[in-house]
Amino acid sequence: MWNEFLAWLSAGPAPVGKIAIDLPVTRPAVSQHLRVLMNAGLVVVHHRGTLSFYEIDPEGVQAMREYLQTMWANVLDAFGNAAENEEHRTT
Repeated sequence: MWNEFLAWLSAGPAPVGKIAIDLPVTRPAVSQHLRVLMNAGLVVVHHRGTLSFYEIDPEGVQAMREYLQTMWANVLDAFGNAAENEEHRTT
């Protein structure tokens, strides 16, 4: 579900109520999901009057992207090494 929140917020900052309208969960559940995304550094909140507007944190998303690229490169390297080892074992 977190991907739905990030997709929704990619259009720009929004309050919980507006986000909750388009999602099949309650407003408290939306708030809880947004809190998790904030704790992960992917979303930030700005207060305007009585409303809290949530938006994507580009720095957090970039850090996640770099982490995933590194992790994926490591996985591919490990797979390549395993494939080479298997090839040497069978020849």
